[in-house]
Amino acid sequence: MNSTHYRWTVIGAGPAGIATVGRLIDCGIGADEIAWVDPEFAVGDFGTKWSVVSSNTRTEGFTHFLQASPAFSYAQAPDFPIQSFDPQCTCALGAVAEPLHWITQHLAEQVAAHKTTATRIELQDRRWTVHTERSVLTSDNVVLAIGSEPRSLAYPGLRQISLEIAVDPKKLAAAHVEGATVAVFGGSHSTMLVLPILLDQPVAKVINFYQHPLRYAVEFDDWTLFDDTGLKGHAAQWARDNLDGQLPDRLTRCHVDDPRFDELLAECDHVVYTVGFEPRALEAPQWGPLQHNPFNGILAPGLFGLGIAFPGCRIDPTGFSEHRVGLEKFIQQIDSCLPIWLRYGA
Repeated sequence: MNSTHYRWTVIGAGPAGIATVGRLIDCGIGADEIAWVDPEFAVGDFGTKWSVVSSNTRTEGFTHFLQASPAFSYAQAPDFPIQSFDPQCTCALGAVAEPLHWITQHLAEQVAAHKTTATRIELQDRRWTVHTERSVLTSDNVVLAIGSEPRSLAYPGLRQISLEIAVDPKKLAAAHVEGATVAVFGGSHSTMLVLPILLDQPVAKVINFYQHPLRYAVEFDDWTLFDDTGLKGHAAQWARDNLDGQLPDRLTRCHVDDPRFDELLAECDHVVYTVGFEPRALEAPQWGPLQHNPFNGILAPGLFGLGIAFPGCRIDPTGFSEHRVGLEKFIQQIDSCLPIWLRYGA
């Protein structure tokens, strides 16, 4: 395979990858000096898996992202439905994916877009080598915006329903859960999306196993308590209406340390895990599992991370620390980190 050298290579074309390419161009990096690697260029999982999911972000937050980078040229975009939405309300992620796809195509026409999957990276002679399924690239700097996969637990004997199916009523209806007893592990935003969808199906029972009390986001003048870990929007309202008081019919909740845990789990034949996400695998044999600094995004000399796989960190006024995930937060993170990255090369 022939090798082509770039100043910057961005791996991943979800929202974090889009933000990175846009900001690199905004900072004066020539578009011909940027390689962008992704197998689909379809806004990542955001655009391909979660389009029917209700967001926990107001529409105005998405609009801020779409308008954040001059390189996006969003003022030239066609009129997308999201532009007529109430900015104070939430929306389905698919409505955001449409303009993001337009921005992706706009950026991909400028940079060196490689429609393939990155499989391995390694540092040699102060240059990064990026191996893909179709080619080998070298780069002074690499940004990993590789996204994450839903995390699973290991409870044998249960038929797992993937999160992608569980959050989509049409896909779940085709999964034939009639008469099933379904375990749902977790207490997150995703959990509160899955539970009502399951209860709308002809299941016999849903048992929600959880570790912690529910946590709700609360807005103050210039900050939000539990901004990234608390329930918001439709998910928060459903939880308040259905879990903080009398549980709906066919729903049971059980703490994982409850003495009834084994007994209740034995009743289940299906399971949905809503227990967070873990970074996609990308082989980096020099270091093993990659660990990033959440305050500056640095993984190694000339290697940086952004997005749900490598989120930033915030300490709120109460001293509570949480990872920051969301489109606006990706822009804020790269605005904070990119001046550091530009000087912390390989």
